[in-house]
Parts: sequence; C-alpha cells; structure tokens
Amino acid sequence: MPIRRRLLKKATESREVKTDSQSLQRQVGVFGATMMGLGSIVGTGVFVSIAIAAGVAGPAVILAIVVGAMVATCNGLSSAQLAANHPVSGGTYEYGYRWLHPSIGFTAGWMFLCAKTASAATAALGFAGYILHVFGQDRPDWLIPLALVAVLTLTVLVLSGMRRSSNINIGIVSITLFSLAVFVLAGLATVLEAGTTHLTPFFSPVDESASPIAGFLQSCALMFVAYTGYGRIATLAEEVRTPRRTIPLAIIVTLLVSMGLYLVVGLVGVASVGAETFATDGTGRAAPLEVIARQFDVSGVAMVVALGAVTAMLGVLLNLILGLSRVVLAMGRRRDVPSCFAAVGGSASTPYPAVILVGLMIAGLVLIGDVKTTWSFSAFTVLIYYAMTNLAALSLTEEERLYPRLISWLGLASCLFLAFWVKPEIWMFGLVLIAGGLIWHSAARRLSHAT
Repeated sequence: MPIRRRLLKKATESREVKTDSQSLQRQVGVFGATMMGLGSIVGTGVFVSIAIAAGVAGPAVILAIVVGAMVATCNGLSSAQLAANHPVSGGTYEYGYRWLHPSIGFTAGWMFLCAKTASAATAALGFAGYILHVFGQDRPDWLIPLALVAVLTLTVLVLSGMRRSSNINIGIVSITLFSLAVFVLAGLATVLEAGTTHLTPFFSPVDESASPIAGFLQSCALMFVAYTGYGRIATLAEEVRTPRRTIPLAIIVTLLVSMGLYLVVGLVGVASVGAETFATDGTGRAAPLEVIARQFDVSGVAMVVALGAVTAMLGVLLNLILGLSRVVLAMGRRRDVPSCFAAVGGSASTPYPAVILVGLMIAGLVLIGDVKTTWSFSAFTVLIYYAMTNLAALSLTEEERLYPRLISWLGLASCLFLAFWVKPEIWMFGLVLIAGGLIWHSAARRLSHAT
C-alpha cells in the first residue's frame, strides 16, 4: 500500500473511535441478509416504480428493467467486495472515508440519506395508496395521514431491535412474493390473449410529445433505483455474521431473484393492458398492479395483490429505516453529524437517537404527498451515491479485490451517465444539496478540530 494511502487511511480511521456503547451485535446470517435485501427491493420498485417508468418509456420499460438490472449488478458486486473487506455500518460513507477522501465519504453518506429518505417517503405513500384501495376508499386527504402512521409504527418497531425487525421482515417478504406469484399466474391468460398488441411500437412513451430515447434512458434511471435495496445488506454489515462470505452471497442472490421478478411482473403488466393503462396511477395515489389485476378473469386476485403491496411497502419502509439509521450512526461516530447520534443502547443493541432522527426525516418528506417527485429525486441522488461506491471499489488492492476492475468501471460510467437523464430541475436541486452538504461538512470538521 503506498505511503500516502496508508497515512490517509490512518487519518480518517482515527476520527472514528467506537466504544462499547456504539457497537452493534452480529446477528444476521445469509438467509436473513438476503431477505432484508429482498424486503428493501420487492416493494416500491415492483408495485410503484415500474408503473412510473412505464409512463415515461412505454413498452420499452421492459428493456429498462434489464438495463437497470445490469447496472445494479455492477454496483452490487462493487458494494459486496467493499463490505467484505470493511464490514462496518455505513456503506459507501465508510468506504469513501477508507479508500478515497473524507469529503467523498461524507458526500456519499449525505447522498444516501437524501436518496433513501425519499425512497422511504415513496414507500409510505405507496402503502397509503394501496391500503385505501383495499378498503375501497377514494379519499386523497387520507393519504398523508396514513403514510405518517406507517412511518411512526415502523420507527417504533425498529427501536425494539434488529432480531425482531429481521423476523418480521421475513414474514413480510414471504407474503409479498406469494402475492406477486398470484399476479403473474393470473395474468398469463390475458397476456396470451393480447399477444404483442400492447408491445408495439416498442419505443413509444405514453406522453407522445416526449423523445423515445430520452424517455427510455430516464426509465432506466428510475428502474435502477428500484434495485438498490441490496445496498441495505452492505449498510448493515456490522450486524452480519462471517461478512466476507455472507455479504457477497446475499447481494448476488438478492439481485438474481429481484431481476427475474421485476421482468415477469413488468412483462405481464405491459403486455396484458398496455403501458398507458399500467402508468395511469403510477404518478399519484398509485395502486397500479391492483388496477391491472382487476381486469384479469380470476376473482380475488386484486385483493391478494393489494394486500401483498401493503406488506411490501411496509417491508421497504422497515428496511430503509434500518439502513438509514445505521448510516446516521456511522456519521455520528465521525462527528459528521452530532456525536449524540452515535449512541447505541439497550439489550437490543439499537441506535435509538439515529432511528428517531430518520423517522422524523421520512415524515417530513411524506408531507410532499407525491410519489413521482420523491422517486425521481431518489433516482439522481442514489446514482451519485453508487458512482462513489464504484470509485471506492477501483481503489481496492489486488489482495482485497473479489471481482475484475472492469465491473467497477462499468458501474461508475453507467451511474454518471444515467444520473443526468432525470428531469433537469431534479438533478440541479441534487447538485445544490451536494454543495450544501459539503459546506456543512467543512464547518463540522473545523468545529471538531477546534474542540
């Protein structure tokens, strides 16, 4: 290792001193880690974001699902080898500090908080939209209050500890996978009857004034975000047993299962009713799969799908609160946020202050009340976050590396390219947030050195 790199590593690591009151317990194995990854992915992505992406790309959303999966695979492998070498809470926030530069590490943590808080708000609003459909209520004024209740309930659950949260997550994911299997099987007859009617022309955005290529690339960016729940495995690395084996295996299995699931659900959704119908409710109080299921010739499917969506949204929200709180914990250890957020207490080994802060942040974004806005913002910020993940993976030595460098180069290039295909006002606001975060980081470092 070059002298400069050793000195930088020593300097950045010296800022993080974990005491017993800041340590987490390793309680999660391969199955639990995989189910947490699936719990983070199989929710907002499959029940909401495919519909949003179909609205900007038309039938080409099916190809966007594949492209998003390929980009996610490159990023997932980069995350896996970084987490295997440095298995602590914090994800790319920690990797940036260890392998790159403190400012890059901070920016990664800041982008993660911004991106995943937006994703969590989307999940909470999606939950509210589906549960209103379950009870046949057309009450848009109930959307935000129900979403806030979900955030409060799951914040309290996460405060009870990792073991209980993991067990509940396994039950949630099982129900969700069952409901999606019912949706796909029930829709096959409709797909066969429709043939290729709804799949041509392939590159035809629902908004006819939009550019097909621009719509497709924006759709790829939106679908990439739908896969990024695998990152929850890396951010929880400090609580995973035998991390060098568990983390890569859990991430790979999570991505393979979610890719196949998204592809068949997207194909059935578009081929059965068309992208325009699929996208109808994808931008507001959406329950798109439940709307499609009502058109199948199998009774009861819509209710099963709606119930599966409700549990899926809760699963995503649960896992996001877990992952976000662990990043806040890591940032508190380095005093990039007030050190009080580094506290871990109780027999459940839970970072109480960090969890409460995350719950309040998500509740704040829920007040926006629009899933399309929150999801688009998440797309830009999470792509910047994973660009930094790949950059950190490129700094690994040959002894540390598990996969070829080409994978990280492809992930880096793809993230930077797709990040700027979301709406200009979204990525410009994201750049302003990055600048604001760096100003805060600089001020916090000066204050830390002064004290």
